[in-house]
Amino acid sequence: MKRTIIGAIVGGLIIFFWQAASHVAFNLHEPSQMYTANQDSVMISLNKHLKKEGGYILPRMENEQNMAQAEEFAKKVTGKPWARVQYYTNYQISMQDNMIRGLIVDIFLVLLVIYLIKQLKTPKMRDILGLCLIIAIIVFTNSPYTQHIWYPVFDLRAELIDLIISWGLCGLWLGWYLPRKAE
Repeated sequence: MKRTIIGAIVGGLIIFFWQAASHVAFNLHEPSQMYTANQDSVMISLNKHLKKEGGYILPRMENEQNMAQAEEFAKKVTGKPWARVQYYTNYQISMQDNMIRGLIVDIFLVLLVIYLIKQLKTPKMRDILGLCLIIAIIVFTNSPYTQHIWYPVFDLRAELIDLIISWGLCGLWLGWYLPRKAE
């Protein structure tokens, strides 16, 4: 049990520190969170026109439209600018709380992976690394890439890099640490 806990904590820290480096040191996600000098006017306009928190697609037709209206709408907006807006009525971000929660989730995920690794008869470094990379690819294709299919995201490459590197490093750690005999 001690090896499992140590493996999960160190693996979670590896993933957590890569995520931090990716966002802060390397700024790989900049394309999805860019700055605009016009942010004050944009916020004034959003505050004036959006009264409820939520995600908005602009332009979007009203609900309950028939097929002819949907086709007409699609013709009208095709080729024109559009936006996805995540609107919040109250800016309250606690970086400390978010980082603690993120680290706990990373440790929990590695704990689940260790459970899977323990189901293997005699896992070796390549098996463990391969499993971690497969998990990275599954997570990428199921979440960021599937999202990108419907609503293109600007940091898709960064998401893939994050998952491959963080889970690859975690797989190297677990592949080295877990098969070793207890000392």
